[in-house]
Amino acid sequence: MILDSKIPQGPLEHKWENYKKKARLVNPANRKKLDVIVVGTGLAGSSIAASLGEMGYNVKSFCFQDSPRRAHSVAAQGGVNAAKNYKNDGDSVYRMFVDTLKGGDFRAREANVYRMAECSLNLIDQAVAQGVPFGREYGGYLNNRSFGGVQVSRTFYARGQTGQQLLLGAYQALMRQVGKGSVQLFSRHEMLDLVTVDGKARGIIVRNLDTGEIERHAAHAVILATGGYGKIYYLSTLAMGCNGSAIWRAHKKGALMASPSWIQVHPTSLPQSGDYQSKLTLMSESLRNDGRIWVPLKEGENRPPNDIPENERDYYLERRYPAFGNLAPRDISSRAAKERIDAGFGIGPLKNAVYLDFSKAIQEQGKDKIREKYGNLFDMYLKITGYDAYKEPMMISPSAHFSMGGLWVDYELMTTVPGLFALGEANFADHGANRLGANSLLQASVDGYFIAPYTIANYLADEIHTGKISPDTPEFEHAEQAVKEQIQDFMNIKGTKTVDYFHKTLGKLLYDYCGLARNEEGLKYAIQEIRKLKQEFYKDVRVSGQGDKMNTELEKAGRVADYFEIGELMCYDALTRNESCGAHFREEFQTPDGEAMRNDTEYQFISAWAWTGENGEPALIKEPLIFEEIQPTVRSYK
Repeated sequence: MILDSKIPQGPLEHKWENYKKKARLVNPANRKKLDVIVVGTGLAGSSIAASLGEMGYNVKSFCFQDSPRRAHSVAAQGGVNAAKNYKNDGDSVYRMFVDTLKGGDFRAREANVYRMAECSLNLIDQAVAQGVPFGREYGGYLNNRSFGGVQVSRTFYARGQTGQQLLLGAYQALMRQVGKGSVQLFSRHEMLDLVTVDGKARGIIVRNLDTGEIERHAAHAVILATGGYGKIYYLSTLAMGCNGSAIWRAHKKGALMASPSWIQVHPTSLPQSGDYQSKLTLMSESLRNDGRIWVPLKEGENRPPNDIPENERDYYLERRYPAFGNLAPRDISSRAAKERIDAGFGIGPLKNAVYLDFSKAIQEQGKDKIREKYGNLFDMYLKITGYDAYKEPMMISPSAHFSMGGLWVDYELMTTVPGLFALGEANFADHGANRLGANSLLQASVDGYFIAPYTIANYLADEIHTGKISPDTPEFEHAEQAVKEQIQDFMNIKGTKTVDYFHKTLGKLLYDYCGLARNEEGLKYAIQEIRKLKQEFYKDVRVSGQGDKMNTELEKAGRVADYFEIGELMCYDALTRNESCGAHFREEFQTPDGEAMRNDTEYQFISAWAWTGENGEPALIKEPLIFEEIQPTVRSYK
């Protein structure tokens, strides 16, 4: 298979404009004849469903939550990037493009990255028009702050609840269309399979999570906006319901999976406090604007942080990366924290954390100013830990967070299955090997508001004579039967171990061998252990309850079954990439001072993987990365 990324001709700054000039359209009368399914109601899903509904298409919107407002976009805290240069500090679309490409360790397409930066200019105006309460200066102008990996202030924010506020804007746009009847909303429904007819995506099989009923839904196109699979590690910043099943089921129907091993570990999470935990709490990266990260100079230090004098503290990010300091990118900051913790300088009851200290910022700016910028984050920290971060440093630790990998998509955001599109974190497109902070909300929003409405119309222009897609075909029948058989198989096992036991065991295995650091021996070991764990799962898992009723254990079993296969592919992907880049740090490929050693000569490509069957090894298909505007350089933040 040869991958066609469909990048338009012309100079970089004109590619998107050239595409829009030539993209085919569907006139308003014909839009009423076309059906589109959107799975997921986060920022990407809500925005594309609302946009298509506004345009006049018939849209069905699905989410497994009880309301679209519960989508995980709500958890993003620190901000959303846009190159408006409000601070007059040298920002531009081109600067944002360079920062993002460099931050992703030159493992993303130039054209996609530039388009995201270009569309960022429109997003802020869109959000303000929706009523998103961005932070403002005293005079009323929108305010900005900085995030890791950049030297300008381009991040727009609403205190520490930016994701929630942006999602509310998209949610109200979605519900307006639901009220008008152009969008049908199916909450508490989980996609269990993709249906293809003559090679095209034509619908999905879903389970009603309240009744257990299996349903068929047909359409002319299917859009997956289902987020990432970082919950595979069990302990992560993601909600317990987050999963990778929708994109994985699509992968098994022919959609290639790209760069699955590139999973970001966020440096600013609350540390694990015990084996009982199922989730870790994210503290916004924006805190690193004013907080200084340090560990004691003495191993095994047990004194309270305020009793440790300044000359006995190691501000290791400022020491190692003086040009960026505490705002070094996430992958670098997380590895630096792990290095200090593993070396014996960790703090806290389990010695698994580092300090994030605001004493200097409070002294210089005053407590009220810090409260104005981060008050809800400090309140959350106090509620969870019992410690007051205004009086002593926060304790933070790296935690699994965001998936840069996902379904392979072309410039139009379409997968290798015609008619199947993937938006936001569900695709691999814009971040390369490492996502810069505040680009997640941006990508999800511009995919849904400004990009997919053009590209999906370009595809649907060929569908206006197709007629209604019927769910009463052999393809739908076979897909529904396969889903029912899997459910029955889970119910018939009647083993002794819980689904959570297998998920937790898999998560620890992946974190140890395919987490912040990897090596060949560990990855090969992990593949074998995952296979053994998968065999044990199908012999000894216990799914209580009934298959045709509400059953959360059954939901989890399906997701963990997919995680075994995703986890194995993650290890394959990491094993075949003999370099260190972004979130993929191979211990065999590092400089003498512990920095990543990228290999552009042999690995300047996107790894796209094809499913070859239950017991087959995945097939690697390479998409070469061609850099015309800027040439890859050693990624240094020193």
